Amino acid sequence: GKGEQFDKGRDFAAWLGLVPSQYSTGGKPRLGRITKKGDKYLRTLLVHGARAVISAIGNKTDRLSLWCKSLVERRGFKRAIVALAAKNARIVWSLLSNDTEYQPI
Repeated sequence: GKGEQFDKGRDFAAWLGLVPSQYSTGGKPRLGRITKKGDKYLRTLLVHGARAVISAIGNKTDRLSLWCKSLVERRGFKRAIVALAAKNARIVWSLLSNDTEYQPI
């Protein structure tokens, strides 16, 4: 589809189970755990792709690689994989909803 069933990229990533579930009360958002709901196959592809990217970072100095390196140092390898998969899911939603092609910086 075109991604119109989701209002924003975070909603799409939440549907895939790549971001924590959100419980809001009194205007204060509270984050739960990652639910792993949604399309298991698509989530698996995004996670395996993110794992391959983070494993092959090496000495790259582009913006995404530097972000991934710092995330691995701060949060650990597995959390960085899920974070990159969620970021890629948001990019996919943006491309679908805006009907554009990916333009790397």
